[in-house]
Amino acid sequence: MVRYKPKFMKRITSLILIGILSFFAFQCGQDGPKLTLNKGDHIILIGNNLGSRMMNYGHFETEMHVRYPDSLLYIRNMSDGGDTPGFRPHAGRVSPWAFPGAEEFQDELATNSGSEGHFETPDEWIKRHEADIIIAFFGYNESFEGEEGLEMYKNELEAFIKHTKNTIYNGEAPPQLALVSPIAFEDLSDDFDLPNGEKENKNLKMYTDAMKEIADRNQVLFVDAFSPSSSLFSSADEYLPIDGFQLTEEGYKKFSTFLTDKVFGTDKAVAEDNRAAIHAAVKEKNWMWHNDYKIPNGVHVFGRRYNPFGPDNYPYELKKIRQMTENRDQAIWKANKGEQFDLAKADESTIELPPVETNYNPEKNGSLEYLYGQDALDKFEVAEGYKVELFASEKEFPDLANPVQMTFDTKGRLWVSVMPSYPHYKPGDPKPNDKILILEDTDKDGKADKQTVFADSLHLPIGMEIAPEGVYLSQGTNFIILKDEDGDDYAEKREILLSGFDDHDTHHNISAFVADPSGAIYMGEGVFLHTDVETPYGPVRATNGGFYRYNPARKRLERTAQLPIPNPWGIAFDDWGQNFFAETSGPDVRWMMPGSVKSRYGEGNHKGPNLIEDAHRVRPTSGLEFVSSRHFPEEVQGDLLINNTIGFLGMKMHRMVEDGTGYDSEHRLDLIKSSDGNFRPVDMEFAPDGSLYFVDWHNILVGHMQHNARDPLRDHVHGRIYRITYPSRPLVTPPSIDGATIETLLDNLKLPEFRARYATRIELRGRDTEEVLSKMKTWIADLDENDPRYEHHLLEGLWVSWGLNAVDQDLLKKLMDSEDHRVRAAVARILRYTGHQVADQVDLLKKAAADPHGRVRLEAIVAASWLDKEDGLAILEIANENPMDDWMQKPFETSLAHLNDMSVKNMVINPDGSVVFQKASEEAKASNSRLKGEELTLFQMGKAIYSKEGFCITCHQPDGKGLSASGFPPLAGTKWVNGDEERFIKIVLNGLMGPIEVLGKEYPGQVPMTPYAGMLNDKEVAAVITYVRNSFGNESSAVSPDKVKAVRAAIKDKTGFYSPTELLQEHPMEE
Repeated sequence: MVRYKPKFMKRITSLILIGILSFFAFQCGQDGPKLTLNKGDHIILIGNNLGSRMMNYGHFETEMHVRYPDSLLYIRNMSDGGDTPGFRPHAGRVSPWAFPGAEEFQDELATNSGSEGHFETPDEWIKRHEADIIIAFFGYNESFEGEEGLEMYKNELEAFIKHTKNTIYNGEAPPQLALVSPIAFEDLSDDFDLPNGEKENKNLKMYTDAMKEIADRNQVLFVDAFSPSSSLFSSADEYLPIDGFQLTEEGYKKFSTFLTDKVFGTDKAVAEDNRAAIHAAVKEKNWMWHNDYKIPNGVHVFGRRYNPFGPDNYPYELKKIRQMTENRDQAIWKANKGEQFDLAKADESTIELPPVETNYNPEKNGSLEYLYGQDALDKFEVAEGYKVELFASEKEFPDLANPVQMTFDTKGRLWVSVMPSYPHYKPGDPKPNDKILILEDTDKDGKADKQTVFADSLHLPIGMEIAPEGVYLSQGTNFIILKDEDGDDYAEKREILLSGFDDHDTHHNISAFVADPSGAIYMGEGVFLHTDVETPYGPVRATNGGFYRYNPARKRLERTAQLPIPNPWGIAFDDWGQNFFAETSGPDVRWMMPGSVKSRYGEGNHKGPNLIEDAHRVRPTSGLEFVSSRHFPEEVQGDLLINNTIGFLGMKMHRMVEDGTGYDSEHRLDLIKSSDGNFRPVDMEFAPDGSLYFVDWHNILVGHMQHNARDPLRDHVHGRIYRITYPSRPLVTPPSIDGATIETLLDNLKLPEFRARYATRIELRGRDTEEVLSKMKTWIADLDENDPRYEHHLLEGLWVSWGLNAVDQDLLKKLMDSEDHRVRAAVARILRYTGHQVADQVDLLKKAAADPHGRVRLEAIVAASWLDKEDGLAILEIANENPMDDWMQKPFETSLAHLNDMSVKNMVINPDGSVVFQKASEEAKASNSRLKGEELTLFQMGKAIYSKEGFCITCHQPDGKGLSASGFPPLAGTKWVNGDEERFIKIVLNGLMGPIEVLGKEYPGQVPMTPYAGMLNDKEVAAVITYVRNSFGNESSAVSPDKVKAVRAAIKDKTGFYSPTELLQEHPMEE
């Protein structure tokens, strides 16, 4: 039943007043209490992933409109994965708390995670949308705290209810509130390696009962979704959750009917004939709403990168997207009546976006001309003996625009993800149509001649990995799988596997997908992001940089390493299963394992040493690959390749060497570089024939702090794929993989080429487990024990069994006694993930903790942090009885602290080796003996500003020495810093672009220095200049805020960057 009540001018006007609400704020019907629904009501959904995923399917909103087609309902879903009644973090909002006092109900989650921005608070959002009714979904994430966390949850929930009942959002009265419990956890363990739900359902039932208790006590409508969903699961013909707790589309259809019945009553579906049209209109509206409430690249819209360019366009874009969303409300209301609504015409009446002008000056930055074909090839300089060829470009394949990641499938075809919609959708433009392409060289002439579109209508597919079951893909907040169900090389099915990944900064979103030897997918994620993903094993919460590991066989996600890194755009595994990553802005390459200790919320683990020598540290890097191809010279096998896209435009090759527990590297050569300023190599991979392919993003602009995200020179049409060969050596004969016999596939595991074995493991994971394991035993028995690679072949066999989720324990224990520490370390890594199968996991890890080689012991130390406290500490105790080098000490300390549920910052190691935990001391303030009083205060403030990621430290580095190989000049000892104050102030305020000489070295200045006038006030500018002028060996006068104020006023009409030439005309360089 729908009632009518008066609204504000923009609401529906009614002639009668609402009847007297009951004391309980809802009406009673035959099936119990219900909320009162009024014409024009604004319904807001908040809470966790159960509510958030509803926006992807749209069935609840559709059901509401079908039942109440004349009610002109306004529905907005503000749910988000991981949200609790009081804890609702966002990367663009300083406070994670939903209401005053909410911080009292959290411990670890109360850690300051460094969010910045002006994204509205939950109450501000709800008030702006004038909520009459709030439906809240809570209890799933909290249930993993078990009985120990129950009272705290009850207190948090009650505080939320009291806050909500005492807040007026619609300008008239507090909202009606309904609480919805978690659904049951379905037992899928007969078909999937998932929890059977016994423990989960015990806790979910406990938390459901607690919610009912609190709801009853506070006279709030409560919907028990736990018991009915349990009954529904048992009677359904097919699984309704995909992983035990996340509903399928069919599951959401049933849940939406149930929810509508329980909250508003079992009214008849009046507009059933219009359901399909209504559903389509709802999904269209929700797509637009997502691009408001969860707007991709929000860091530029309301986050820490809003200034200096955001004010030029984003307030207008937000206004337009909101107008377009309101148009779609109108379309829904028309569809309710079976009528059409001209969306295109309505959208034409929305605000016109102001034009964004480029600040790129070709006279200072370089040419705007794009080169093609041989002209582009002529700009390359290739190392002696190597040759570069063009495989494909946007000329032959217009879809090859902004390619970002590539990989080869088991058929030897090249797959490329392209994203011309980068940096993100702009309101008023056509919807994004990013793609996954398959490129083939059918006539074997070294050039692509066939393109297939595997998937389209994507938005920013920044990470991709092929598996037997489909293609895993990054899609903003979602981690999805694409499936080709009829073998036509087009993905007909898309399934959202996990939600809650943050795309607040789209180039930091989960990316650089690559599989470990078991097929588990590693994904990188950059800083500024706050991800909260609900999984069958509990919530995975992550902040400010790191890596995930997703195990498809167990549908298990973990934050495998939380490290303070800005752009982790490259992950590579070596021959022995050790993984390395590129820290783009460092710019370093590091071994991942030392930082893989189980993390705590809001804290980064120790990263371990950088492996790249200073003279060849370039940034920003993108893509990693180990040389493993008989087509390349023997001496470079095992070398590490890394791309760079600014300054040095090319690919460097580093010789990897063992260094005790860990590794080191030595620069061998620059494999390829280009003098074409638009060349942007971003990914690479060895092909089945042993040649090396790499992706060229190819764009004039790549900087995001130096130019507006909507700068018209950001290219959306160019992209190339190149191929490097070594002509004096024959190409490799591609192995038979797709459709090959199991015997052939197992023999492939003996091939020298890593990528051949990588693709073979993919193929084997799609075969019958029992047949593979049976034939593998025969294959192992027939191996030549005198083969120098014998134990590596055995390790490959062990990895195959691991990838089939049936680890061969006899083989594992045999290899645990290998004479090769690299094999033993690989076995210890497997042990970390197979405790559910290996009964003596802890004993074997204790053995590893006492291993003579530090790498094996370090694997045990890291693995210990992921076990329960008693077992983990027992392993650490044994590890502590053995020597520890610099690679091991920090991981050991961090594991010890985290197993004791403490931050490593709270741990103190006494001289006698004993450990105590105490309150962390405050970080010492920066000091400078030359400065006193206010000048010292400025210096200390300046250090904090300088050190913020994305500010000065990124290019000029912590030591102020810059990165000469990348074209970023030093700040130490130069008159540009220590000379004329006014000149330096102008540089900081307006930025700098163009060729510049610093300390006798010429820098091209193609990537401008960011202008900080719109980002820093006078005092902050004075502070950072004072810091720089008195650090890194500099000893110059401090700069006052008044001086900055005067210069700012004098140049207020100055537009664009300064050039060095212009500045030197105004302020000649001192002698």
